[in-house]
Amino acid sequence: MLDQEPPTTGDLLAAIDLGSNSFHMVVARLVDGELKPLDVMSEKVQLAAGIGDDGLLSEEAQLRGLECLSRFAQRIKELPRNAIRIVGTNALREAKNRDEFIRRARTLMGAPIEVIAGREEARLIYLGVAHTLADDSDRRLVVDIGGGSTEFIIGSRFEPLKLESLHMGCVSYTKRFFADGKITPDAMDKAETAAARELLAIRRDYRRLRWQSTIGSSGTVKALRQACNALGYGDQITLEGLRAVRKQLLSFGSADRIDIEGIKPARRAVLPSGAAILLAVFELLGIEQMDYSDGALREGLLYDMAGRLNHEDVRERSIAALMKRYHVDTGQAQRIEASALYLLAQIRDTWEIADSEYQDMLSWAARTHEIGLTIAHTQFHKHSAYLLQHSDLPGFTNTEQQLLAFLVRGHRRKFPKEEFRALPEQSQQPFLRLCVLLRLAVILHRSRTTARLPAIQLSINNGNELTLRFPTGWLTHHPLTRADLESEAEYQRANGHTLRIE
Repeated sequence: MLDQEPPTTGDLLAAIDLGSNSFHMVVARLVDGELKPLDVMSEKVQLAAGIGDDGLLSEEAQLRGLECLSRFAQRIKELPRNAIRIVGTNALREAKNRDEFIRRARTLMGAPIEVIAGREEARLIYLGVAHTLADDSDRRLVVDIGGGSTEFIIGSRFEPLKLESLHMGCVSYTKRFFADGKITPDAMDKAETAAARELLAIRRDYRRLRWQSTIGSSGTVKALRQACNALGYGDQITLEGLRAVRKQLLSFGSADRIDIEGIKPARRAVLPSGAAILLAVFELLGIEQMDYSDGALREGLLYDMAGRLNHEDVRERSIAALMKRYHVDTGQAQRIEASALYLLAQIRDTWEIADSEYQDMLSWAARTHEIGLTIAHTQFHKHSAYLLQHSDLPGFTNTEQQLLAFLVRGHRRKFPKEEFRALPEQSQQPFLRLCVLLRLAVILHRSRTTARLPAIQLSINNGNELTLRFPTGWLTHHPLTRADLESEAEYQRANGHTLRIE
């Protein structure tokens, strides 16, 4: 991470969605809190089609993705890194060798590639859709059929109320049921039945919540709306229209013979599987009609970035909710956070951890490092780390949760070497350093008193030599703190750092 000024009004922002079927990019200008799209690019990459039975993303599929990104990179090469967000979805969640592709893509783009969880994808999709709709209080259901997963969100205005991501998508179902390109009644029936089985997991909860309107987003829904329209069923998608599309697709017999006005050649191969999924959605959720929205994941990414710039970071709400759920001692958390940030301010330039994202991660780790106490006092730091890594935390990517969990796991006792080695290579050194600061802050507040700490000075020499200076005589009157710091010096020595206490 580099220390860069955050984008402000008038600046350009770019969001790139590495979908299982298509890669999308939108570049927009931020003007008075509103986003004005300037450039949109989209290419069919079909990343999910390149995942073999062994779970590995083929070299051919990787090259398709990298070639697409090389074109995207030309458009955003002048933008600062912190004005760009690139996220991967289901195909990269599933690929066992995703780190290889991410490393190559990061080198090409000059910006981080984040893999987001299914429910985080759903949240961002809803955010993108909600900004294209009337700002009313009606409850709506949003359905987004992607290449490898389908997201379902019930929300009102800009707030999602229920989020789910199911493992069914137009590319994965094409591989599974229409691999030979043939469109038969048996294949359609099997695809619809498979989708219906997935939907059973959410059917009861979703129908209980109810909604006033249904919105579809992304390319598959757009293509099916176009197909319904071409067959004379108007601009809305209806169950009758979908059944007519199904009948028409069966009449073609194979994907390469599909000839429906407005359906692009690149979309034809995945249209039968998309129709099967949407038919199951309509039938099991009792949907009568569906409108279409141009908003989707990439627009949601832009609005999420804009929110962070205006201090409306959903991650703050996620951390606050986590603290409340696990009954965190907020006073203690605030004291440790303040001391950790105080230490960071003294050495952030020397240690090259001045980026605001580092400060945020240190703050969130300080606030949540004790959530595991609700489970058990013994080994509570491990419980805390597990909860952070495996909970649904809106706004956080999988990697961010991994990094946050590492900080919390390493805040006491031995450093977690295995978890450290599992971190992305470019994050290892900065997050090890953040972990050192969190450990020191925790030690300084072990007594859990409200008494103010003295002016403490932290300095760094030769990269890994730390000196912590206290006012004369203070440590003499606080022998427990001295003993804890001396023990910490041993832990630091085992980790390649030298800690002096003066």
